[in-house]
Amino acid sequence: MSKKVITSLLTLPVELVYRILDNLDELSILLSIRNVCTRLNAITDTYHRYQTMSALDLKFRKIHDQTIKCLVTVLHTNKTLTTLDLAQNYISIEGAQYIMNFLKINTILTILHLNWNKIGTEGVQYLSNALYNNTTLKVLDLGGNCIGDEGARYLANALKNNTTLTTLILCENRITAEGAYHLANGLRDNTTFTMLHLNCNSIGNEGAQYLANALKNNISVTTLIISRNQIGLEGTRYFANALRNNTMLKILDLAHNRIDNESIQLIANALQNNTTLTTLHLGWNQIGTEGTHSLANALETNSVNRILYIIMIVARTLFNIGTHNSGS
Repeated sequence: MSKKVITSLLTLPVELVYRILDNLDELSILLSIRNVCTRLNAITDTYHRYQTMSALDLKFRKIHDQTIKCLVTVLHTNKTLTTLDLAQNYISIEGAQYIMNFLKINTILTILHLNWNKIGTEGVQYLSNALYNNTTLKVLDLGGNCIGDEGARYLANALKNNTTLTTLILCENRITAEGAYHLANGLRDNTTFTMLHLNCNSIGNEGAQYLANALKNNISVTTLIISRNQIGLEGTRYFANALRNNTMLKILDLAHNRIDNESIQLIANALQNNTTLTTLHLGWNQIGTEGTHSLANALETNSVNRILYIIMIVARTLFNIGTHNSGS
C-alpha cells in the first residue's frame, strides 16, 4: 500500500512558494501569507513583488473594518509602500481607528486615499489625531465621507501642528461656512500645505470670505479648488481682494458657482496686478460677453501670458476671446 504524501506550504521549496505567490494578488499575499509563520515571512521578504510594492490599489474591493485591522497589522513591518488607495469601500469609524494607529507609527506612507467610505465625523477625528504624530503623509483624500463642519474642525486643528501634509481633498463632505472658517484658521500659519480641494460643498459667500482672508497671510497654498460652492458676488469680491496681494496661489477653481459679469469684473481688476496665478477655472458660471471682455482686457496687461491660454480651455465662455487675443 503506497504512502499518501501530504505537501504543506510550510515545507515547499522556496522556488515553488514563489510560483504560488506569482498567482496571488497583493491583498491575498498580505492577508493570507504574511504573518503566518517566520518561514513564510522570510520568503515573502525576498519575493520581488513584495520587495518592490510601492503602491497598493484596493479600491472597490468591498473592504470592511476587520479587513483593515488585518491589513494594517501586516503593513506595520512593510518598508516599501508609499501609496495606499482604499477608496470606495466600507471603512467606518472602527476602521478609521485602526488606520490611526497605523499612521502614528508608519514612516513610509506618503499618499492615502480614503474617499467614498463611511468614515464620518467621529472617524475623521481618529485620523486627525494621527496627523499630530505622523511625519511622512503628504496627501490625504477624504472626499465623500460626510465629515461635516465638525470633521473639518478636527482636521484644521491638526493642520496647525502638522508640517508634512501638503494636500487635503475634502470634496462632497457637507462642509458649510463654519467648516471653511475652521480650515482657514488651520491654514493661516501653516507653511507647508499647498492644496485644498473643497469641490461640491456649501461654503457660500461667508466661507469664501474666511478662505480668502487666509490666503492674504498664507505663504504656501498654491492650489484652491472651490467649484460648486454657491459662491456669488460677495464671495468673488473677497477672492479678488486676496489676489491683489497673494504671491503664492497658482491655481484657483471657481467653476460651477454664481459668478456673473459684475463678479468677473472684480476678478479682472485683481488680475491686472497679480503675477502669480497661472490657472483660473471659471467654466459653467453666468459670465456673458461683457464679463469675457473685462477678463480679456485684464489679461492683455498681465505679464503672465499663459493665464490666457488656460482660461480659454477651462472656461467655455472665453473661447472666442482667448482665440482672438492669442493670435494677436
